[in-house]
Amino acid sequence: MPVLFVAALPEETASLPAGAPVLHVGVGKVQAAATLAHHLATAGRAVDLVVNLGTAGGLRDQRIGDIVEVARVHQHDFDQRGVSRFVGRELPGGPLDLPGPPGAAGRLATGDRVILDAADRARLASDADVVDMEGYAIAAVAAAFGVDAWITKAVSDAADADALVSWRDAMARCAAALAAWADERGLR
Repeated sequence: MPVLFVAALPEETASLPAGAPVLHVGVGKVQAAATLAHHLATAGRAVDLVVNLGTAGGLRDQRIGDIVEVARVHQHDFDQRGVSRFVGRELPGGPLDLPGPPGAAGRLATGDRVILDAADRARLASDADVVDMEGYAIAAVAAAFGVDAWITKAVSDAADADALVSWRDAMARCAAALAAWADERGLR
């Protein structure tokens, strides 16, 4: 099964072996969606599984480097229900349930901003275990192309006022944890 590892930045996949099939899509939903869609459109059926490896802010007091396998992802900055009511019909953009990895139970909130505020963190924690900036877009694009997507995140920070410093300090540990996870899942 041809696997494509997808991450926002090279720092997140630094521990994968040289030659691993990796696509770096940039930061944020639009950049991630455009880059992955272009790749899948030009790669044909050369990809059977998109595996989003990346970092995320922990919303459940996880430790730096903890791995969260995502079963459900939603956009925390898009009011899909409200827009659907406004238009008068159900529109895309709601939560997505993922096909794997087997046993995944994590919930991911995706949005286009870094979470630094305690109130935002508490609000997101009611529906998610971790928060990132690309996961939803990657899952939605993969689904549009008929490709399964798995999302696995390494906790890099606590989604709080220290996140900007924590993320930089956590990169090596997170990249190593993600590579170890890929090995354990037999993806490399």
